[in-house]
Amino acid sequence: MAISTYKIFLMQKTDSADTWEKLIDIKEFPDLGGTPEMLETTTLSDNMQTYIPGIQSLDALEFTSNYTLTDYKKLKALEGQDKEYAVWFGGTENSGTLTPTGSDGKFKFNGQLSVFPVGGGVNEVVDMTITIAPSTPITMDEQA
Repeated sequence: MAISTYKIFLMQKTDSADTWEKLIDIKEFPDLGGTPEMLETTTLSDNMQTYIPGIQSLDALEFTSNYTLTDYKKLKALEGQDKEYAVWFGGTENSGTLTPTGSDGKFKFNGQLSVFPVGGGVNEVVDMTITIAPSTPITMDEQA
């Protein structure tokens, strides 16, 4: 069965304990993987090019969020630090409160965050882009 993008969260591991907290509400999230490089293995005996998979490509991870000065300052304070982040799929709703659970998957990675407000036009919401440069591969947390 398919799932919706409703209840997807950008999470951060807390410094004080081995727990996770929602970093910020997001509007968009990036691909959490990439196509591997193709290493050509074609010989002069082949009538078509052949390949084996190489290293998986991964660009910077860009998330979109609504801009508020409070959230911007919170994210700006994290710049230049290698931290553990995750994208959690799934949550529970209880009395109007949404709690991340990761019941449909937890994808974690380390990286360094940067943030900037993005341009806008007439009658638009002001957004900001959160970019995380991954320093470890993205892995699925088996405890989900």
